[in-house]
Amino acid sequence: MQKRSSKKSLDLNQLAKYIVDDATSEELFKKAAQEGKNPAAVMLGRLGGIKGGKARARKLSAEKRKDIAKIAAQARWHKND
Repeated sequence: MQKRSSKKSLDLNQLAKYIVDDATSEELFKKAAQEGKNPAAVMLGRLGGIKGGKARARKLSAEKRKDIAKIAAQARWHKND
């Protein structure tokens, strides 16, 4: 029988730090700066990515969404052909 790996649980302080870091995205800025990217542009790109499909779906008419869904379904069903 395989051993199951146990996950180390974060203590309350580590969890709080993780949440704050994620919310402020300081790590994202640091990584972007190291890669030579503009941190403000990275943040704007991330913001657009978060909005993504929901914003697009609101702009489309019901008929257009239906057409897109049909094309996607056909692509899934005919993937192995």
